[in-house]
Amino acid sequence: MSRTPFVIRFLTATPKSGWVALAAFAALTLGLLPALHLLVPADSVFHVSAYAITLIGKIMCYAIVAVAMDLIWGYAGILSLGHGLFFAIGGYAFGMYLMRQIGRDGSYQSDLPDFMVFLDWKELPWYWGLSDSFAWTLALVLIVPALIAWIFGFFAFRSRIKGVYFSIITQALTFAAMLLFFRNETGFGGNNGFTDFKRILGHSITAPEMRVTLFTLSAAMLMATLLLGRYLVTSKFGRVLKAVRDAESRVMFIGYNPLHYKLAIWTLSAMLCAVAGALYVPQVGIINPGEMSPANSIEIAIWVAVGGRATLIGPVIGAAIVNLSKSFFTQAFPEYWLFFLGALFVGVTLWLPDGVVGLWRKWRGSKA
Repeated sequence: MSRTPFVIRFLTATPKSGWVALAAFAALTLGLLPALHLLVPADSVFHVSAYAITLIGKIMCYAIVAVAMDLIWGYAGILSLGHGLFFAIGGYAFGMYLMRQIGRDGSYQSDLPDFMVFLDWKELPWYWGLSDSFAWTLALVLIVPALIAWIFGFFAFRSRIKGVYFSIITQALTFAAMLLFFRNETGFGGNNGFTDFKRILGHSITAPEMRVTLFTLSAAMLMATLLLGRYLVTSKFGRVLKAVRDAESRVMFIGYNPLHYKLAIWTLSAMLCAVAGALYVPQVGIINPGEMSPANSIEIAIWVAVGGRATLIGPVIGAAIVNLSKSFFTQAFPEYWLFFLGALFVGVTLWLPDGVVGLWRKWRGSKA
């Protein structure tokens, strides 16, 4: 059967304002900001600094994770408090490639990463074997988190674990992984993780051109994630997901197997998080087990709640609001940041259950 009718419905069902906003975002992130960074002199008031490019690129990576969370929480009713695990796995997979690209430019001038020389390792572990291949690294970024998510999801969803029990299990999973990666003998740098990266595909990782390349890749991936999410939630697959969220027993009664739908969106969400992690690491220049902390995964859920669940664009707004606020508070009032985050979450839960997007829709509705 031809898929053209659905494509037409997808294009027409998306509001015109949505396409305009997407086009404006593309023009800003793929054209204007890179040009202002590369072409405008640093002493000009219109120059976009390297700090701003890195900060916005980092927030766009977080926004990808927030949309991935929205797909499972907002549309399938699956609240994960361990999605930071998949984000970190993607970062570690790409970080292995970046560490191999250092070569003999490290402190010990060895073919082994510096932390392995310091720990008196004599050779690379077997799982580092193809880490110097860019293509193999990209495959690892997708395959490893997908495999972990699929195995975990299969047993959890088949056992019909859901609600708060599922959330607790996912939090325990990421906490266990964090403790594992903290150990030096695992071969992932222990508590220091990976850092001091030098190059990607032979190009300096700190060069303005590479910085802009990573920035535009993050923007393109965020737009692709939004379009993919919109495509999924407006399809039959998305309608079944929402039915599973609202009445799983009834879905089973009419002949659908929720396991396949929940497992598919869960695995896809994990892969999106891993891609975001792989884009995040070269921009911030470090990856360590702290990215797997349960607090980070809880923060991801806060981004979605602040922006608005089951809206796709809401999590992007929530990730931007929380992380821009975090950048401000950690510099101006570092000792009060966690209090602000907790107050924000409590306030949204009590007075904005539908998030910022829900508030905007209510305001437009009352105005109309």
